Amino acid sequence: MTRGRKRTGWTLPFLYFPPTWVLVACLSPGPTRTVAGDNAEVPHYFDTEQQTPSQPRQIRLRLRDLEVPLASDAGVFAHARVDAGTRFLLRRAPSPPPQGDILDLGCGYGPIAIAVGLRAPLARVWGVDVNARARELAAANATAAGAGNVVIAAPHDVPDELRFAAIYSNPPVRIGLVQLHPLLTRWLGRLHEGGAAYLVVHRHLGSDSLARWLRGEGFATDRLASHDGYRILRVQPRTAVGDDR
Repeated sequence: MTRGRKRTGWTLPFLYFPPTWVLVACLSPGPTRTVAGDNAEVPHYFDTEQQTPSQPRQIRLRLRDLEVPLASDAGVFAHARVDAGTRFLLRRAPSPPPQGDILDLGCGYGPIAIAVGLRAPLARVWGVDVNARARELAAANATAAGAGNVVIAAPHDVPDELRFAAIYSNPPVRIGLVQLHPLLTRWLGRLHEGGAAYLVVHRHLGSDSLARWLRGEGFATDRLASHDGYRILRVQPRTAVGDDR
C-alpha cells in the first residue's frame, strides 16, 4: 500500500530522505589501497601494505606426516584456517625434490613453504608473497617450526638467476587474468629442465581454462588429481615440450 496523507482527494506518496551523514558515508571513497592486481574487486590480502586492523590468531596445519602450529592474522589469505586447496595440494602432490631450490608462489603465512621445507630439509624453499604482513608471519612460522631452510622474500628480492627444481603453489588467481598470466609465465619460466610445478586451483576459479591457456603457452600441463572441485595441475617447463620462447 502507498503510505501518505489524504488531502483534497489526492494521496501524496511518503518520500524518505536519509540524513546527510548517510549520504556522505555512502559516497565518500575509502582509504587508498596499494594492490598487486588489476581487478578492482581484488581481495585485500593482495595489498602490499596492509591497512586491515590486526587480529592475530593461531591455527594448525594437520597432515599425515606433519602437524604445525601457525600464526595468522587478518589481511592475509585464509586467515581463519588453512585453505582446503592448500591442504589438498600438500596431501596429494608428489614429494618435493630432496635438494635444490623450490618455490612457493604466493606463500601467505607459510603453510606450503613450511611443509615442503620440513619434508625436504636439504632443499632451499623460497616463500614469495607481495603482502608484507603475510611475509612477516611466514618468516616467524618457519622459525617456530624449525624450518631453517625456508627463505621468505618479496618477489623482487629473489635473485634473477635462480632456477627452481619444483614449484608448489596455491596461486593468486583472484588478482585477475591480466596480472595472473604474466605472473605465472614469469615464475614457471624459471623451472629447471626436468622440474615441475604443482598448482592447485578450484574449478569455479578457472582451473580448466587455466590448464588450456598454459598448454597454449607451451607448458605441458595435465591434471594430476581432483577433489571437491579442486584440481592439482602438473606443469612442465617449456623446454620439456621443445618450446624456445
